[in-house]
Amino acid sequence: MSKIKIAVLISGGGSNLQALIEASQSWEDLAEITLVVSSQEDAYGLQRARKYNIPTVVLSKKRYASAEEREQRLLDLLEEHSIDLMVLAGYLAMVPRRIVERYENRMMNIHPSLLPSFSGKGYYGIKVHEEALDRGVKVTGATVHFVNEITDGGPIILQKTIEVNFEDDALTLQKRVLEIEHEILPKAVKLFAEGKIEVINNKVKINGEVKPNETCID
Repeated sequence: MSKIKIAVLISGGGSNLQALIEASQSWEDLAEITLVVSSQEDAYGLQRARKYNIPTVVLSKKRYASAEEREQRLLDLLEEHSIDLMVLAGYLAMVPRRIVERYENRMMNIHPSLLPSFSGKGYYGIKVHEEALDRGVKVTGATVHFVNEITDGGPIILQKTIEVNFEDDALTLQKRVLEIEHEILPKAVKLFAEGKIEVINNKVKINGEVKPNETCID
C-alpha cells in the first residue's frame, strides 16, 4: 500500500496539527502530511508546519477576494499535492460543497463534544463547552467524524469521553477535552491510512482493535 498524502486545514494555533505531526513521525511509509492550508494569515499553526518543512498556503479573504477564487485555489492545491485525505483541525472557514462531495469519506473533522450533542452551525470553540456546562452534562468528550453536507453530521469515526467536574468552567473543560482531541485525531487518521475504516449506511465500521472508550461512552 502506497503512502497516503494528507492536507491539514487550520485557522488558529494548530495544536491538533502539532499532534498529527508528532504522531506521523512514527508512521514511516504509511502516511505523511504534505500540505497545511490556513484561512488566516497569522495562524500560529503555520509556524508549526514550517518548523517541519511542510508546505503551507494561506487562503484568506485578503488574498482571494471571492469565495469562488478560494474554492478553485483549494481544489488546485489538493490536486497538485495528490491529496488522499483532508483533515480539518480547527478550520473555521466553510468548505465548499463541491470539495465535500469530491472528498466524500476522505475528509475528517475534530469536534469538541460527543456528537450529535452541542453541534451544528455556531457550535465551535469555547461555546461548545459553555453549552455543555449550562446543560449540566455529566460526561463530555471529543469526536472525529467524516465531513458531509450537514454541519457536524457526517459518519462518526472515533469518540472519547471524560467526566465533567462540578468545579469545571468552560476554560478548564476546554483544556481537558483538547487533550483527548490530540489523542483520537491522530488515531483516526492512522486507521484511515491503514485501510481499517469502512463506511456502511452512514456508520463507520473499524476493522481491528480499538479501545471501547474510543468508540463509545463507557
